[in-house]
Amino acid sequence: MSDPKSPHIERRDGPSWGLYQRENFWKFNDGQVPLFNTHPDKLEELAKARLTQNGWYYASSNAGLSYTHLANREAFFRHKIVPHQLVDTNERSMRTEIFGQKVSAPIGIAPIGINKIYHPQGELPVAKVAGELGIPYSLSTAGSCPIEDVACANDAGREATRSASGNGDAHGAKIPPGPRFFQLYMPHDDELTISLLTRAHKSGFTACILTTDTWQLGWRHDDIATSNYAFYRGIGADLGLSDPVFQKRLAEQGIDPAKEPEKAGAMWIDSVWHGRAWSWEKAVWAREKWRQISGGAPFLIKGIQRVDDATKAADLGFEGIVVSNHAGRQVDGAIGSLDALEAIAKKLGDRPNFAITFDSGVRGAADVVKALALGAKFVFIGRLWIWGLSIMGEAGVRHVLKGLLGDLDILMNCAGLNTIEEIDETLLESLPKAYGLLAEKSKL
Repeated sequence: MSDPKSPHIERRDGPSWGLYQRENFWKFNDGQVPLFNTHPDKLEELAKARLTQNGWYYASSNAGLSYTHLANREAFFRHKIVPHQLVDTNERSMRTEIFGQKVSAPIGIAPIGINKIYHPQGELPVAKVAGELGIPYSLSTAGSCPIEDVACANDAGREATRSASGNGDAHGAKIPPGPRFFQLYMPHDDELTISLLTRAHKSGFTACILTTDTWQLGWRHDDIATSNYAFYRGIGADLGLSDPVFQKRLAEQGIDPAKEPEKAGAMWIDSVWHGRAWSWEKAVWAREKWRQISGGAPFLIKGIQRVDDATKAADLGFEGIVVSNHAGRQVDGAIGSLDALEAIAKKLGDRPNFAITFDSGVRGAADVVKALALGAKFVFIGRLWIWGLSIMGEAGVRHVLKGLLGDLDILMNCAGLNTIEEIDETLLESLPKAYGLLAEKSKL
């Protein structure tokens, strides 16, 4: 919607995010320029120029030969959108719900650790912007800021939007407050796990996501070749160092984090990415602990790629899954996550009270729509906002996410889509599975 005076704007149930396009077009008239190019390839280039070598390696590294990362993009390429025409989309809605909470769009912040290697403020700017925009925020156990500080930043973003709206209702009528997810890397210390879950609940995190594909880091050649591990350099362990149980563990080992940050950081992350695989039984244990602590809040399993694993999660009573291959960073030579989503949704898409969400390889609004059409109820975004954070901190995250929201708003308008619920498999024409569509990038 390019006309800021359109009478339809007030009748929409959310912001006309597409106006961000007009805002950037108009900047030239005011002697300004847009912050930076939001094309994913340009974002990568800009982030690489801003980050240190080790920061860039960690941001861009994938497992092995990056073939799973490539498969993620190939999977999106084989599905094509077939737009509707002459549909009145003037008052379209981008809103949806996740676990009973309204959100302003079907996208949210994927959990990514060690944000301080991308920006000195770490997770705080990202959480704040997510709060402003009314999209869910996910905090990783490997986050580099205390849980409580991240929650406060997210609340500050919500309050800023509520105050700006001038609306007495919570967060205003246009942008509902997005939920907060805590992503758990489960320590091999039950008391520490319970402490983390308790802190998350007290800080207003409304769901827990157990990541199951990262008992330890995948083999990432560039990181290994440069000894590139922030925690072992004493960087980014603040979430753990602020935990009372872990502080007790440090004291038991005689480690002073102020004097020995490398040892403290190593002890923390070795408790989390510890190389010890958990079973379904332990996942059920974690879910039950979270339910006791939170009063029954949702608990999801992240990292699911197989139909039988998805079925088991549903049968065991988990409230949902995140279909994800960790963006190709854990198991090389694996299937594209979108291919996994298609198979899982065909089997379990109608399962009541079971949310199938998606993560891995998303680069734009068309990718979001394709994932929704193939059965995802919600889509998590990762590297796009990491690049924005690396380029320009809070302003960079806001520019990238408002650009993505604008992209989605405009795509819905041009493709004849009035609601998120209208996005289903009938919107797509899908080619057979064929791997080699991006052969020119196969060595990246």
